[in-house]
Amino acid sequence: MISWNRYGKARVRLVKVVRPPAGPHSSQPHHLVDLSIDIQLEGAFEPVYAGDNRLCIATDTMKNTVYAIARRNTFEHAETLASILADHFVAQDAVRRVRITTSEQPWVRLSTDGRPHPHAFAQSGSERRTVVILRDQDGAVVTSGLADLVLLKTTDSAFAGFRRDELTTLPETEDRILATSITASWTYRRGTSDYGIRERIRTALIEAFASHNSRSVQHTLAAMGDAALNATDTIDEITLRLPNRHHVLADLKPFGLDNPNQIFVPTPEPYGLIEATIRRS
Repeated sequence: MISWNRYGKARVRLVKVVRPPAGPHSSQPHHLVDLSIDIQLEGAFEPVYAGDNRLCIATDTMKNTVYAIARRNTFEHAETLASILADHFVAQDAVRRVRITTSEQPWVRLSTDGRPHPHAFAQSGSERRTVVILRDQDGAVVTSGLADLVLLKTTDSAFAGFRRDELTTLPETEDRILATSITASWTYRRGTSDYGIRERIRTALIEAFASHNSRSVQHTLAAMGDAALNATDTIDEITLRLPNRHHVLADLKPFGLDNPNQIFVPTPEPYGLIEATIRRS
């Protein structure tokens, strides 16, 4: 007996270029969206597992639907496109619940002669914008976020006063490199449609990281979460995942050299991993 099932199309790649009406060589700026989209459906699809495909929406149809809806609709944010897709699929026979997941690769407009170029872009590092929409007959829950936002600061970071035992070898420090690759997610209150708020949240996270006098990664994570909540009233909590990208002070004594916090060895593994959800009081 099938007790639970879900199926869909994964990694549907979509790049949409919004061109000005004046033509391909217009000086008006183009707008570029680069998305990877997953579609997952839950519902009364048990007959499909017994060989009856009459209720089955082909995953190839799901892929085609992404392209058609992207062509027919104007959208500035991935949340908008994902919401339209979710509304489309939840209205289909046998579908009870839809999960739309998007991962967006940001592109930064190039500059020439000191001015933004209208149609030339550079990929913006490893950072991705994420969206997850869960849609059923009662409505949608929209969760946005970001992943692989790599930040580093060279001071205003310490780690001292921690518990020590016979297995502790880590020295205390009042001045170290703090580096991380941030993953964050937040769920909008129902009825929110201004998804440009994500830039306000991102800015708050970055500014808090840069300005906070850190006693630990946990200490800075809490400050970043508070800053994000203070930046907007459309979210009630934010979940942050901060791996500690360790930078170990190199021992130069064998070479007759000192090391006044200048030469470090980055150690990608193993790493500390700090996660928490910050919620309004």
